[in-house]
Amino acid sequence: MSEHIAFSGMRDTDPIDAVIPFRVDALDARGRAVMIGPLLDDILDRHAYPEPVARLLGEMIVLTVLLGTSLKFEGKFIAQCQTEGAVSLLVVELTTPDGVRAYARWDDTALEAAVANGTADPAGLLGKGVLALTVDQGAYMSRYQGIVALDGSSLEEVARNYFRQSEQIPTELRLAVGRLTLRGEDGGASTHWRAGGILAQFLPEAPERMRMADLHPGDAPEGTELHEVDEDDAWREVRALLDTVADDELVDEGVGVHTLLYRLFHERGVTASEPAPVVSRCTCSRERVTDMLRSLSPEERAESVENGEIVVKCEYCSTVYAFEPSDFDAP
Repeated sequence: MSEHIAFSGMRDTDPIDAVIPFRVDALDARGRAVMIGPLLDDILDRHAYPEPVARLLGEMIVLTVLLGTSLKFEGKFIAQCQTEGAVSLLVVELTTPDGVRAYARWDDTALEAAVANGTADPAGLLGKGVLALTVDQGAYMSRYQGIVALDGSSLEEVARNYFRQSEQIPTELRLAVGRLTLRGEDGGASTHWRAGGILAQFLPEAPERMRMADLHPGDAPEGTELHEVDEDDAWREVRALLDTVADDELVDEGVGVHTLLYRLFHERGVTASEPAPVVSRCTCSRERVTDMLRSLSPEERAESVENGEIVVKCEYCSTVYAFEPSDFDAP
């Protein structure tokens, strides 16, 4: 278990590409916060993503990191959006404990129309569809999957709905993605992606206090009278504080995660755990691609031959693997 440390204000170095768990005991709140930099640059720079698509995938990466690193298991946590919108597919995969890879698919014509119509925000690009969250612990363990509908809302709101309906835990979060111009030691300027997020959950010892918060009425029969109750004051305060978080605070290295947590919760006493790093890492390899191709029938492999080669490109990291058809001849 990580050693918990209290802090006040910004440290000498605020971590980037690292998740910081925190707790605010006075408000019965627990959460995680993260700022992502080089990891995001590495993933996005491998693809020629239009900027609206890159921003949306950046939000999805932050959401996946916040959720996946909170789970105690060995395997993969996969977040996948399948939609009818201009961005038809988003996939982010966290391989425990710290490896992240991601990619997106989009339709150029639909994206151009969204930009022209002013609907190229994340909610507009997704449209209708589903968000699936999967915990995969390997071939010999059962998979867990939660699914929530995409209804034209932002990823933030979709995630809130997931926790409200599926996990029955009051949850609030903020996500942001931006491009920053940074100056190097030589005085030159370069542009880099930055993304950040903060997620807080209400976890009081008394379960009835959670029911006073913002939980979904669940599967109550139609016609059941739902009594209006006051939201728990502690959770109301947490939500109000997170509502003050601006996008630039989540992506600005000059602010940093510790400073943001201190600004939000220092009056109540906030305690942070040691940062848990995350890195850009693809799990593809020539050996894995070879095994995949060997699993195909000779006819299927023959259909994959172009210009005398079988070429496979990893959708995540864009690595290209080329093979001779004779590589798969039976010995």
